[in-house]
Amino acid sequence: MFLKSLKRTVGAALVATLGLGTAAFAEYPEKPITLVIPLGAGGSHDLNARVITSIIPQYLDQAMIVRLSPGAGGQKGTQEVANAAPDGYTLLFSHNYIDMLQQHVENLPYDPNTDFVPVARVNYAPIAVVVRGDSEYNSFEDLINAAKANPGSVDMAHSGNWGALFVPAAQIMKATEATFNLVPFQGGGPAMQALLSGDADVTMGFPSTLSSLVDSGKVKVLATAGDERIYEDVPSFAELGIGGDVGFMHRVVLAPAGTPDDVLAKLSEAFTALQEDKTYNRMMGRLGENTDYIDGGKYQMMRQEQNGAYKDLVATITQ
Repeated sequence: MFLKSLKRTVGAALVATLGLGTAAFAEYPEKPITLVIPLGAGGSHDLNARVITSIIPQYLDQAMIVRLSPGAGGQKGTQEVANAAPDGYTLLFSHNYIDMLQQHVENLPYDPNTDFVPVARVNYAPIAVVVRGDSEYNSFEDLINAAKANPGSVDMAHSGNWGALFVPAAQIMKATEATFNLVPFQGGGPAMQALLSGDADVTMGFPSTLSSLVDSGKVKVLATAGDERIYEDVPSFAELGIGGDVGFMHRVVLAPAGTPDDVLAKLSEAFTALQEDKTYNRMMGRLGENTDYIDGGKYQMMRQEQNGAYKDLVATITQ
């Protein structure tokens, strides 16, 4: 009787141990993954994320859930991910200005160089300068001349200090010697709403947020970043004498530092698989976005280059 009881006890303990072992070594991911966006609703990150999270579950066998966490120019959501467990279940969907530039202008509650590791650069986006459809400004020159004639009289809505809309605005002011009144909002979506409601004279946007507004005549595009024209009748920054490196935003997925290599590899595989997915490419095309993908390892080298370049940029702008 004692032996039978002992066998049952040992057997139950062994089953429990094996069960725990199976759970402990279960393949990632076992549960939904949260993608934190440190920006407001309706901006280009939000729209891009909705496409990503609608397709990527088939390559992860788990859902990916978007959580918007705007505030403090992107620092609120970024800090949440920096403080999250490095287990691959909380990721950050950010951009190069929040990621690598802010450290040179503010004392951050995290260190972007040591608290994060890149998973992927999903794509990049060239900025466009836009005004309302009924605006008195019909060209970039009209806008700049007004800002020069009455410094600070033209209200430029942006998505937060040293963010994706602020930096190009500062660079444009430096290049043209014009002065805008820079008004911060919690993301590109709120900044665009400020323009449409008449609370701002000008803002900037990316292709994914502009197509329907341009088609409906609610906004006019006055200029776009880069060397080549995006809209046939709208000049590029290069044509206007503004350097071709101004106004490019890189959309990046970052994980907390310390995330296991096998987890990062699984995420990288899923994001790489997206690039060949026909539905993903079609949906991104409808947004007017490219799918110029760079894996985490290669993007880490770009991050290091950005770090030095942004340090120099901030020193120049704040002199």
